[in-house]
Amino acid sequence: MAGVTIEGRAHSLSAWFVLALRLVIGFAFFYTGIEKILGGFDAQNYLVNVAATNGNPLAGLFLSMGQTSWFVDFVNVAVPWGEVAIGLGLIVGLLTRLVAFFGAFLMLMFYFGNWNLEHGFINADFMYLLVFLSVAAFGAGRILGLDAIVEQYKIDGRALLDRYPQLEYVLG
Repeated sequence: MAGVTIEGRAHSLSAWFVLALRLVIGFAFFYTGIEKILGGFDAQNYLVNVAATNGNPLAGLFLSMGQTSWFVDFVNVAVPWGEVAIGLGLIVGLLTRLVAFFGAFLMLMFYFGNWNLEHGFINADFMYLLVFLSVAAFGAGRILGLDAIVEQYKIDGRALLDRYPQLEYVLG
């Protein structure tokens, strides 16, 4: 990164912590998504009102999103079902980097939506964002996950990841 290379060797115990992060954040997102689906999620009030508090730098953007009916309809489906898909992907370890990216994106949007500098720039949404990025960076889907199996799936005698190396950006 920026011309600096850091090398090291992870302790084997690290794999258990990365797995725990993947499972815990996966369950949290799956559960939250199911609650929203069963509870009748509606993002409009959140988009219009919540983001306007505490000097949020994106308050105007959130207000505009909340006043655009097709966008609210999209968010009302995308957020709960996206949370369920992200949660399931992490729990089973499938397409881990891809779902972790979308989880991090959602957390970034929640970070700005829940803007509060009472305790500084770091809050729970920011920490969840870092967990998602860590899960993606460490290839957590390869640790007792389906990504390890998918990556080795043979096509014409070659492992899927050897045949299509660009898939490492969504698997792992």
